[in-house]
Amino acid sequence: MKTKSRNFIPAEAAPWEPAGAGVSRQVLGYDGQLMLVKVQFSQGAIGPLHEHIHSQASYVASGTFEVQINGEKQTLNAGDGFYVAPGVQHGVLCLEAGVLIDTFSPIRLDFVR
Repeated sequence: MKTKSRNFIPAEAAPWEPAGAGVSRQVLGYDGQLMLVKVQFSQGAIGPLHEHIHSQASYVASGTFEVQINGEKQTLNAGDGFYVAPGVQHGVLCLEAGVLIDTFSPIRLDFVR
C-alpha cells in the first residue's frame, strides 16, 4: 500500500470519490503520519456518526454544518473548525452546501487506493 502522496497535487488532477449520499472526497496529500482531505457536501447530506483511531482536525471552508462530537452539537459556518480525539463518536449534517477540509493523523489507509 502506498503511504506517501506526490509532493504537488493540483485539485483538478485529484479524483473525487463518493463518500455517501451527497458527499464526495478528494485526497490532497498524505504520508504515514498525516492526511489532508477535501470533503464536499450537498445540502442535507449526512456524514453519519462514526469513530476511528485517528486524531481529526477539520476546517469549514464553506457552507454551514451541524457538527456532533461525543453527543454535543454545534452549528459551524465558513471559517470555523473542530477537533475530534481518537475513538470519539462524531458526525455532521450539512445545513447549507459546503466543503470541509479534514486532516487526520495517522493516515486513513481506508482512503488510499
